[in-house]
Amino acid sequence: MKAMILAAGAGTRLRPLTNRLPKPMLPIIEKPVIEFILELLSKYDVKEIMINVSHLAGVLQNYVRSGYRFGVRVGYSFEGHFEKGQLVPEPVGSAGGLKKIQEESGFFDETFVVLCGDAIVDFDLAEAFEFHKASRSVATIVSKEVQMDKVSNYGIIVSDSSGRVESFQEKPPAEKAKSNLANTGIYIFEPEVLEYIPKNQFFDIGGELLPLLVQKKERVFSLDTKIDWYDIGRNSDYLEILAKALEGEIKGFKPSGKEVTKGLWRGTGSLLEKTTKIITPVYIGPGSVIEKNVKLEGPVMIGANCRIHEDVELSNVFLGDYIRIKPGFKAKNLLITPEYYVGSDGKGGMIADSNLKRYVSDVRTMEANPADK
Repeated sequence: MKAMILAAGAGTRLRPLTNRLPKPMLPIIEKPVIEFILELLSKYDVKEIMINVSHLAGVLQNYVRSGYRFGVRVGYSFEGHFEKGQLVPEPVGSAGGLKKIQEESGFFDETFVVLCGDAIVDFDLAEAFEFHKASRSVATIVSKEVQMDKVSNYGIIVSDSSGRVESFQEKPPAEKAKSNLANTGIYIFEPEVLEYIPKNQFFDIGGELLPLLVQKKERVFSLDTKIDWYDIGRNSDYLEILAKALEGEIKGFKPSGKEVTKGLWRGTGSLLEKTTKIITPVYIGPGSVIEKNVKLEGPVMIGANCRIHEDVELSNVFLGDYIRIKPGFKAKNLLITPEYYVGSDGKGGMIADSNLKRYVSDVRTMEANPADK
């Protein structure tokens, strides 16, 4: 089986998180989302993988490269064009991306799996493959039951008792939902589905290809299987996933560094004053310094080479690398980088344009302004 990872989206709902990073490169503590996906595919011996890229394509490609260190072989399909010596992103949709690859290389010559690049997933891919073959399906959708009051956040699948898909509902209100089976964005396809995708136009899998296959009476099935699925659709989702990672809820994930006491991880070269009050889980990145009388109430993540000055209190706060927090700052439910911040409500902005600028600065600028040390 081959695989396709969808990674061409601009991530507009995740701005400012995606101003400098494509969604699959958002780090879960230190590990990008794309790495979780590659490890899953390698685990099930899926070795040949295509990734479509567009927005900030070079960032992802420079990290993953050939896929060798993940035990896989990776190729890339850039969606866009050159203009005046610059790469201009021009996504063609999730299904359009499949068609483009097939037209250019004929890559999809056997059963293949498609996964979204902005979600952490863990499920039995072998079981899903067996179900797909046993159902004689041309398309199998991996689904997950969600609470009825959450159905309006998802694409919903309506299927019969055998799992054959009858229709779809896009983010229906709870009172109108005919099912609580959410589309996880994971699909297993036979190559013949590509015949239904038009050439050279934007075309989507969930909104266009799958409904077309059902309309044409093709065998499309939904598999409701046990799956861990953490979808980063909004800024608030990202903060929740960071917290789950530190709390040990993401299977197989453990922060780097030394776990000096249960739930407290320290990177190499980090310094921690004895007066620091810690309620775990807390991660302190390499080279970071925590001064006296600081309170860290987990989940808290402090990136590499940060400096947290005295009398600071942080609760459910996630700091990027090279951040200085000035004395007396108190914060809850925030993600902070040297450039921007995001709250648990999903709202955020630039540090320079907010009240946070009085307390937050980039450690790397301190040498240029010694008086501010």
